[in-house]
Amino acid sequence: MRKTLLVMLCTAGIHLTAQAGEFGTAEEAKAMLEKAVTAVEADKASALEKFTKGEDGFKDRDLYPYCGGPDGAFTAHPTLVGKSLKELKDKEGKALGEEIYAKAQPGTISEVSYMWPRPGSDTPVEKVTFVTKAADQVCVVGYYK
Repeated sequence: MRKTLLVMLCTAGIHLTAQAGEFGTAEEAKAMLEKAVTAVEADKASALEKFTKGEDGFKDRDLYPYCGGPDGAFTAHPTLVGKSLKELKDKEGKALGEEIYAKAQPGTISEVSYMWPRPGSDTPVEKVTFVTKAADQVCVVGYYK
């Protein structure tokens, strides 16, 4: 009976999946960053637009890539394009933008930890970003611990 119901649901285009957590994981954030690097290397302008709009799988719960250009300004972000990524500070005053730029290296994924509120909250909690450089872009995807 159960197998028959599953086949009927899938045939009808209804796919059952394991319920995803409310927030993204470290593994999901790293995978999204790797996908973002591939997109930037294939077509930078298109990739940055998709990141900003959250299209093509570049928005999953609280996970999304954002990037900064050589001048330190956001080139992709849901709300901060054109503002300074390099001068960004966390809620405790840590210069996280400077650390992101300092750690970004092509072919290497580094981590930067800082304090930031989860979506819908004002209380800062630990957030970790994975950071790398693709073309002339510093790209990041972060998750909450």
